[in-house]
Amino acid sequence: MTGNNGRGIVLQERDRHLLREIAVMRVIDREQAKCVAGFGSTTRTNNRLLALTRAGLLRRFFQGTTAGGKKALYALSQTGANLVSAPYRGLRRSRDEILVADFFVTHQLSVNQIYCALKYQPIPFPDARFLRWVSFHNPIGSGSSLIPDGYVEVAVANKILAAFLEVDLGHESRAVWKTKVQAYLRYAVTGDFAKQNGQPQFRALVVANSERRMNSLRVATAELTDKIFWFTEFESINRDCLWSPIWRRPKDDRRQSLL
Repeated sequence: MTGNNGRGIVLQERDRHLLREIAVMRVIDREQAKCVAGFGSTTRTNNRLLALTRAGLLRRFFQGTTAGGKKALYALSQTGANLVSAPYRGLRRSRDEILVADFFVTHQLSVNQIYCALKYQPIPFPDARFLRWVSFHNPIGSGSSLIPDGYVEVAVANKILAAFLEVDLGHESRAVWKTKVQAYLRYAVTGDFAKQNGQPQFRALVVANSERRMNSLRVATAELTDKIFWFTEFESINRDCLWSPIWRRPKDDRRQSLL
């Protein structure tokens, strides 16, 4: 599908796909754009992001790096959201602003990393396939304040892996985490999950920013339950891939695979 938005750019279906994905991911960097749009070239990715920005379909920001430089980040503009009939949840950041210590953006980029791994990287099991992803902007159940970072379903063999995602960058206290664990446990027994998603049960996948943080969360969780929760850290995902035996349970130190 092609078309012209009246601002000097001929849109391709890949552009529309990218805009729809940014609506899900909220804010992306170049590598994430390259992944979801299937660009084979970094130069091509940069050029297309710049063209979409100049056409008013994307808004650009910059994030300071630890090396003292900056990298570009992109979010949908109102025009871009309208073009692909997506809800507009624009970031309240100024155009070309340099973001420093922006927790929301850092957290969302980390969530996006897992999203890209789930949806766009091969699943090394016969007949396994990604089914769907859900982002949340409101609590998942009545009377609950729980807002997961995402929900995924993956089909393999004769079963479906249904799982909520929690990305933990070490900013929450132990008490806050245990409150979240209790909220998941309550949600698991209300029956709301099955009604909302058509699946009998779910897991909670927790990805921490370090092994030390992961083990701290495991210990806190084990005081309440040994069920539902699976833990790993970004280093293991980056090194071995998300589907490798890198996951641990609250009371079990063995590394296991999700499928």
